[in-house]
Amino acid sequence: MKHFINLKDIPSKELKKIILDAKKRKNIRGNNNTLDTDKDYPLKGKLLIQMFEKSSLRTRLSFYIAIKQLAGGALTLRSDELHLGKGSESLADTAKIISTFGNAFMLRTDSDKKLQEFRKYMTIPIINGLSPSSHPTQVLSDIFTIEEIKKKPISKLLICWIGDANNNVINSLIEASVKFSFKLNIGSPRKYQPNKNLLKWAKSNNGKIKIFNDCIKAAKESDVVFTDKVISMNDNVNKEKKLKEFKNFKVTKTIMNYAKKDAIFLHCLPRGKEVSDEVFLGKQSKVWQQALNRIYVQKSILLYCFEKLR
Repeated sequence: MKHFINLKDIPSKELKKIILDAKKRKNIRGNNNTLDTDKDYPLKGKLLIQMFEKSSLRTRLSFYIAIKQLAGGALTLRSDELHLGKGSESLADTAKIISTFGNAFMLRTDSDKKLQEFRKYMTIPIINGLSPSSHPTQVLSDIFTIEEIKKKPISKLLICWIGDANNNVINSLIEASVKFSFKLNIGSPRKYQPNKNLLKWAKSNNGKIKIFNDCIKAAKESDVVFTDKVISMNDNVNKEKKLKEFKNFKVTKTIMNYAKKDAIFLHCLPRGKEVSDEVFLGKQSKVWQQALNRIYVQKSILLYCFEKLR
């Protein structure tokens, strides 16, 4: 049994095995129908329990389809329908009940502390579907997409992030840059720099990260340009003020022209005003392929947690 909570806590070798397994499984499936099961039925009889404390579309769909294709089943819980540490039942007791009924637990939460509390008391694998400080399933799937399109290891590419550099997606991307040894340029306003402790960890582990306060400099000669919503789900800020602070950090065709000619654009969705329609709907945008690939990587993450990677 293995948990999947933060990329920095998982050996590079294991993360690469997940990517490789996802590639193999996608190739084997071909044009199968969405709910056709994989022929090896690797998780037959297994139940994935999912709980969402935050809005979800891609994570909800991809994990449901992933466990179904692996011949297992899924049950989705709403946190507002459970005791969940309120009233007469402790979080520890809730965790033990979920462990008794299910075989794996995927939590999309508004609290990193709650994620760790569940981990403490559960006897089944727990997967972080998103927390305030981390979005590991998203970023691992993004790496899968980049390598699929570029047809080379991400370690040979320059990745660029433009926008808020202090949210869960960029945190996981920084961790991934160390684990997969790729160059990462970050372009953000001075007020929204990456987490200092995370940068310190990256530096101590030979991270190849450069910080810019100019998105043009960050985008130069990059192979991939990422961005994310300026106002994220975790933000409790003056939204109008923050949007103004990012007016010069919007991904436009002009910015993309500073990247390599064959550069691609990625966005974990949902989108806001941080990218122009011309880029988001243009030929360089691979956001729909990026979203679909969540299924294949979630499958291999589940197999990793059950120690059944091929």
